[in-house]
Parts: sequence; structure tokens; C-alpha cells
Amino acid sequence: MFITLTTDMGLKDYYVATLKGAIYSELPNANIIDITHNITPFDITNAAFVIKNSYKHFPKNTIHVIGIDAEPSEATRHIIVKTHDQYFIGADNGIFSLIFDKQPDGVWEINLKTDGEDFSFPTKNIFIKSACHLARGGLPAVIGNPINKIKSKQLFRPIIEPNSIKGMVSYIDEYGNIITNITKQLFKEIGKSRPFNINLTRSGYSIQKIHSRYGEVPEGERIALFGSSGFLEISINKGVQGSGGGASQLFGIGLNDTITIDFKD
Repeated sequence: MFITLTTDMGLKDYYVATLKGAIYSELPNANIIDITHNITPFDITNAAFVIKNSYKHFPKNTIHVIGIDAEPSEATRHIIVKTHDQYFIGADNGIFSLIFDKQPDGVWEINLKTDGEDFSFPTKNIFIKSACHLARGGLPAVIGNPINKIKSKQLFRPIIEPNSIKGMVSYIDEYGNIITNITKQLFKEIGKSRPFNINLTRSGYSIQKIHSRYGEVPEGERIALFGSSGFLEISINKGVQGSGGGASQLFGIGLNDTITIDFKD
């Protein structure tokens, strides 16, 4: 059985090592997979995008620990979510509504006692303990009370007009690729095979063709394609963020900036 870790803790400090040590102390033969520890601090939208595009590739019964904005409060519970034959453990801060397109099969509010441990590190003291319980074959109902709803958070949706789609940048990856919230299905429905301009609003550049893979344009050339996430992606072939070559850096486009597609009659 696999236990995955997604956090905003980075790798500079000891926090991630502490999480893994806590797992191995309970489960010496555990299979731990790091999805990422480089989520923008407290950014559940960023984390949801990464997890949404990762979990589908894991086998049944995988347990996903999500250590983002995990501090408990009267309005934020710690929960276990079961869906797609996998378990997800984290704070009920809206992130689960961003990851899944349907209602979960089951949700439990965790009621584990911490035995006087540090309440400031719930990812270790609550989430990891819960994950180890599930990994040993324990049932969620033993450590949690069933609940009916999870907190909902709405993402910005593209603005649709007969001859245009106005979307936004929802993620920028390590290569500086710009990933929008415009799906391939929406592009086809509104575009109806018409000519188009993808306007990179802040930069003044535009793109008039969708490609299937990066290598279809010369190195250093801008390109639009629908990536593995299913969303429209603007890239530079073999561009690298941080060295002057990433699309985000070259075009001066960041998170939440507007990307407009205009279709021609």
C-alpha cells in the first residue's frame, strides 16, 4: 500500500523528514511517495491542481496525505475522504471540492486524540497517524465520525461568449509553462473548428494553432497545446523557467492573468 505526501513545507527544513520518520516508526515497510513539497504556502488551489492530476495514476487503496493549510479551527475540520477507491486525508478547507468532480463515497471527521502532543503540527500528529491506521487495514469509522458534506470552494470559470473564451492562468509549472482553466472540450464546443487567436493579453503575443506535442515547433518557439491535464497550455519548446526561457517569464504572464481566445466567423 502506498502513502503519498503533498505539502507546502519545502525541502530546506526538517518537516518532511519528520513526517516520513513518523510513518516508518509505525510502518517500517511503508511505501512513501512524495507528490510534491513545493506547493505555494497555504495555496489550496495550487495543491488541488497537482493532486487532481496525480491521484488517478495510483492504485486502489492508496492513501494521500495533504498537508496544506492544516491548522484546525471551529470552521475547519480534519477529515478522511474516500473516493475512486482511494483515501485522502487533510483539512476541510475547500480543497477536496477542487480536486473531485463528484461527491465522495464517504467522509469522516477525524476524532483522534493527540495525547498532549504538539497541536501546531497536525499533518504529523493527526494526518500521519490516520494514514497509518488506514494502511494497517483499519476502518475510517474507528477514528472518525461520518459526515455528509465537505466545504465547497468555487474556482473562476471561463467567461464564454459566441465568439470568444476568456480564461485565466491557473498553474505555472517548473518549466514556466502556462496552464489555463480552458478545457479541450470547451475549446471545441465554442470554436466549432473556426480559425482563432489565442491572445496572451499582457504580452501582446498571440497564437493561431493548437499543436499535439512540443517538438512540432522549433526550439525556443511559442506553442499552444492541450497537455496531460486536459487544459490549454502555453509553452516555449524547451524553454526553462528561471533562465529566461519559460513562457511565463518571457511573456510576463503570471497566475490569475487573463488568456483570451477569439474565434473568427
